Amino acid sequence: MIVVTGAPGHLGNNLVRALVKRNHRVRCLVLAGESLVPLQGLDVETVEGDVRDIDSLHRAFEGAGVVYHLASVISLLPGKSRLLEDVNVTGTRNVAEACLKAGVRRLVYASSIHALVEPPHGHVIDESMPCDPGRISMAYSKSKARGTLEVMEVIAKGLDGVIVLPTGMIGPYDFKPSETGRLLLDYVAGKIPARIEGGYDFVDVRDVAEGHILAAEKGRTGEKYILSGEWISIDDIMKEVSTVTNVPLPRWRVPAGLVSGLALMLTSYSMATGAKVLMNQDSVNTLRSNSLISSGKARRELGYTSRPVRESIGDTLAWFREHGLLSS
Repeated sequence: MIVVTGAPGHLGNNLVRALVKRNHRVRCLVLAGESLVPLQGLDVETVEGDVRDIDSLHRAFEGAGVVYHLASVISLLPGKSRLLEDVNVTGTRNVAEACLKAGVRRLVYASSIHALVEPPHGHVIDESMPCDPGRISMAYSKSKARGTLEVMEVIAKGLDGVIVLPTGMIGPYDFKPSETGRLLLDYVAGKIPARIEGGYDFVDVRDVAEGHILAAEKGRTGEKYILSGEWISIDDIMKEVSTVTNVPLPRWRVPAGLVSGLALMLTSYSMATGAKVLMNQDSVNTLRSNSLISSGKARRELGYTSRPVRESIGDTLAWFREHGLLSS
């Protein structure tokens, strides 16, 4: 039996699909009242539980050989530090402890590339980078770093665990949709009137799902594995989307400094009103961050591979169109 926490999420449902395709028995841990649309048509067992409730984890993990812990709060907006702490840190500790108590053969924990301390531009980010919350500024990144350290502590107590660190994910079966999926949809809908400087390393969510399975099968206990794709500028993403959808490319390009100032104002507005905004300070900082990221270790030790990001953009847009989410 394989258990997946956060199964209805973007990565979660893609991982479940990959496991079902391999004819594994899969138990999906879902929140009470959570939409199960992403799991419709899949031959899986669903159980209600919450990573903040360790008793529910004990029940969910009974008889499990492998647990994939994906459940997480993803937020690039300030003001959610308590929720990030409860789910990404304490909840992750609960999962690791419950796995140890249940005798789970292997835990695969989905951390984040942001859990690693970012070196200066020009220096490669790999698994040798420290996981030090005290040297990380963004609240979400700090919570993933602390969650990673919690897992490492339980591994030291005897848990067989492996940690994977994906970069920015993109791909189909994006039901919510994700932050990256929303970027594509907003652009097609004409909500992004200018080209934005910056870029990031994006990876297909299907490749990340396969990377998790490879980590379960081949990863070394206590090791971290970066699952990255390729760097692409936001400008080139817009060009690719324009090619696929025939949406005109905006004429104006906004300089990085102006984008940062605008993002700061939008972040303050969002915190004051609770409204969703197109960009915030942390998302803009991410686009300007060091994205020289290596997945060499995962490729060597696990046999991990990733497809071209432009292929992922096309597949994502096709999936959105098929499900009536694309306005053009």
